[in-house]
Amino acid sequence: MTQPTLWLGTSLKMYFSYTQTLDWCRAVAQIARQHSAMRDGRVGLFVLPGFPAIPAAVEIFADTPVRVGAQNIAPAASGAWTGEVSAEMVQELGGTLAEIGHAERRRHFAENDAQIAAKIALALQSRLTPVLCIGEAQHSTPETAAEECARQLEHALAEAGSLRGSLLLAYEPQWAIGATQPAPDSHIRAVCRALRQQPLPSGIALQVVYGGSAGPGLLSRLEDSVDGLFLGRFAHDPAALAQMLDEAAALLAGEKV
Repeated sequence: MTQPTLWLGTSLKMYFSYTQTLDWCRAVAQIARQHSAMRDGRVGLFVLPGFPAIPAAVEIFADTPVRVGAQNIAPAASGAWTGEVSAEMVQELGGTLAEIGHAERRRHFAENDAQIAAKIALALQSRLTPVLCIGEAQHSTPETAAEECARQLEHALAEAGSLRGSLLLAYEPQWAIGATQPAPDSHIRAVCRALRQQPLPSGIALQVVYGGSAGPGLLSRLEDSVDGLFLGRFAHDPAALAQMLDEAAALLAGEKV
């Protein structure tokens, strides 16, 4: 399957109820059915709802190109892991992606490099695309940020070995998550370009997206330094998400936005 040129994705986190999640999915599915750039595969869209909503979301998006995934997976394949969900179960439910290493899980659940590396390997083994979130904690120079992100990437792939698959790398500077503005354009471009040059296992295909208060106009300003955006609450309004899909399509067509 050919990878889309640009990706847009969003995690619903724990903002919506089950009913609200399905209503949102239905609205977005209708947009996806009508959007030419999604139908022809130029723009990809992925959605990460809460675990209980994954099967219903997969069904709602079944006749669209939209991919559904999980916001987390367990750091083990199976066993006595109360409250956790395995990568294999996500794949059985129809999910095709797994978000791994988000700053909130690092902060609130004390996730460490070893756990994240285990999750990356398990996701690839279960034919899931990891959406690996990396980013520096404090605002610094692009060079310092790139070094820290390269370190996080190296540790995250420590168990990947000879595994094969796609990796969506979401650069999310922690200081920009939930902020009123994204990181400066020049900062994002420099860090994402540096990440694209990092050595990877031979079987891993990498695309880099930016997350952290992303919104209208940003994708066009970042030009060809990113492969898309990982959207936050802005995308929780289906009409706003449609606006971003239009921007991605216009950018690919060489039009001014």
